[in-house]
Amino acid sequence: MKKILRVNLRTKKITYEGVPQEYLKTGGRGLIAKIMLNEVNPLCDPLGRENKLIIANGLLTGTNVSSASRISIGAKSPLTGGIKESNGGGITAMWLASLGIKALIVEDIPEEDEWYYIRINKDKCSLEPAGQYKGMGTFEFCEKMLEKYPDCAVTCIGQAGERLYSIAGIATMDKEKKPNRYSGRGGLGAVMGSKKLKGIIVEERGTVEIKNREKYDKALKEYSSIVLNAPTSVSYKTLGTAATVRTSNDLTGLPVKNFKGEKFEHAEDISGESLYKLIKERGGDGKTAHACMPGCLIQCSNVVPDRDGKTIVSPLEYETIGLMGSNLGIKDLDTIAKLNALCNDLGIDTIETGAAMGMAMEAGMAKFGDNEGALKLLYEIINDTELGKLLSKGTLAAGKTLGVERIPVVNGQAMPAYDPRAIKAMGVTFATSPMGADHTYGPMIKTDNPLGASKDAQTLMAKIDCMGVCMFLRGAIANHMDLLVDLINAVHGWNLDMDWLEKAALEAIRDEHKFNELAGFKREDYRMPKVFTDTRIESTGQVFDISRDELDELRLWHDKNQVIYQ
Repeated sequence: MKKILRVNLRTKKITYEGVPQEYLKTGGRGLIAKIMLNEVNPLCDPLGRENKLIIANGLLTGTNVSSASRISIGAKSPLTGGIKESNGGGITAMWLASLGIKALIVEDIPEEDEWYYIRINKDKCSLEPAGQYKGMGTFEFCEKMLEKYPDCAVTCIGQAGERLYSIAGIATMDKEKKPNRYSGRGGLGAVMGSKKLKGIIVEERGTVEIKNREKYDKALKEYSSIVLNAPTSVSYKTLGTAATVRTSNDLTGLPVKNFKGEKFEHAEDISGESLYKLIKERGGDGKTAHACMPGCLIQCSNVVPDRDGKTIVSPLEYETIGLMGSNLGIKDLDTIAKLNALCNDLGIDTIETGAAMGMAMEAGMAKFGDNEGALKLLYEIINDTELGKLLSKGTLAAGKTLGVERIPVVNGQAMPAYDPRAIKAMGVTFATSPMGADHTYGPMIKTDNPLGASKDAQTLMAKIDCMGVCMFLRGAIANHMDLLVDLINAVHGWNLDMDWLEKAALEAIRDEHKFNELAGFKREDYRMPKVFTDTRIESTGQVFDISRDELDELRLWHDKNQVIYQ
């Protein structure tokens, strides 16, 4: 029997509830949107009592369906002021689902100045004191939890979440029991920190019941074969997401020196091919293919070793290479990996942090291309200096305070590693997503129809996110979504069809926009910054030239009968 686990940090009341019918046949992002609309005041202070931190499992989470057990975390974002869902890999969601937990809802704030962690096992859930762990980075905290609970899954924050940094993320253990998987965007780590919640520990596993084993096994066999043999899966397993470096740079879409609009002359040094070669040559702990969760067939992650073969970071992905590499003029993979590792332990989003550091470099506080200068800027954040406090507020706040003209932000959130003038479909997604500039909301790089491509990608991603499936499966399964519906029916004993999946996706998008409307968002908030509409890329003449009317029309396509954002 699926259930919702509710934990109140003020009253210390812990309850297991049945799943309402409205929540039953959705999951992940879609379930977060429904809970937010029903239970969270859209006008609330993101760091106040009324906000809730939600972990919502997908409809296939906890099964052995490859890449279908992403952790999906949501709340009202302190960075954007709107709804936010951020998902990542790791093992916590699988373990929660195996105990029959469809969603974990964390409410309110302790009245006392005490920190806690939530402990969950087969028999009960409890709040445990965590004051002795305050001030620990994510890695030390996880080590302490493993000493206390030798076989457990942990989701936690580092010092950044404790300090309520708007760039704080939430870390989740991978299958090697390291907190390397991030729900990084939107400042959700600050929401967790505002509740004085250091971590969530799941110390036991159960088994997800399969209602129709014969149908499940048949669909799973076909699904696994398609995923394993898809060309995109082969590419991801070889070069990981870093394969995108060459593609974006060829399009003049890689962010360079704070989205200046030029090709990065050192792109080859930070490419997926160069990263692959570095890992192979150094050996040791290094892995060119690595699964972020058990059973993943794609294995797009990696482990980057130092010259002695010891792990620097896992994984090093395209977005970090773009924002903490080319965006800062950095061409050294070792430096980028070190920056990434420091961010992971402190508990901050590498995208928002890299973009904020770009503000500091643009303002002359360090030189683009200076490895040591980049590390010093990050240590300003780690050491909580005055400059560090400013950067910790995010790219928009840092850029405005430092007087920077080119601030790559939509609705308070920094752009991922795609210049919207060159990669316009991604720009359309940035400008129409209710979660701020967010590539995962509708990723599309190469297309002659940016509006249509973004619309289709947003719909596909809503389907994927509601099921708890990894976005890197989309190249393999976009034309085989019926198999996922078959698997869902087999697991739950339902008789859903493709129309249900389409409706669930559009409903999730509609609910998210509705929450933002109630939070006070207007259509004028969904705009590309003028610097990207008015300043051309010198070498190509490109600007972001999608009209406001076109953006407004796309943003409302999911529900033509509902007029929102006056």
